[in-house]
Formats: sequence, structure tokens, C-alpha cells
Amino acid sequence: MYVKFTAHPGQRDTLARLLGEAAAGMAVASGCEIWIVNTSPSEPDAVWVTEVWASKAEHDASLAPPETRERIARVMPLLAAAAEATELTPVAGKGLTP
Repeated sequence: MYVKFTAHPGQRDTLARLLGEAAAGMAVASGCEIWIVNTSPSEPDAVWVTEVWASKAEHDASLAPPETRERIARVMPLLAAAAEATELTPVAGKGLTP
């Protein structure tokens, strides 16, 4: 999954920092294989999150804990638009577990 977050002007770095804190929490999330926060050199207000999960159920479950809900609440005021998620199914590549 790729998720694009668009921050209000001047808020990208704060958004990236908060998502970085979320990335630290994903280190222990069941089924989370990759969770990377990215910025875009061509989109000054965009932060992208690259996610790979063992299953959709494990991804959905990762959104339920209170600490995750609290992080989401802290991120929402920084967003200029709704997050845009693109779901894909990885089929091959370095880093994928067969």
C-alpha cells in the first residue's frame, strides 16, 4: 500500500515526524513487513507512507489500538486533504518473503 498525506503548507516536516513516530510503533505490529515514511522532492507538502502487510486483517487490526487512534488524532489537523491510499499486491522483488 502507498498512502499519500498532503499537509497544510509549512506542516510537512511536523507530519513526517509524527508519521516517523508511528513507524517506530509498527516495528512491533503483527504482520507489518515494511512501513516507510517518505517525502517527495517535487511535492513540498506531501508525505508518502510505503506499507507491506502480511494480510489486510493484520493491517486493519493495526489501526485499532488506543495509541494508534491517538496518533491519528494528532495527524488529522495537519492534513490539507484526505489521505489517498493505493492498495497493490506485491508479486516479486527484493525484500519480499515468498
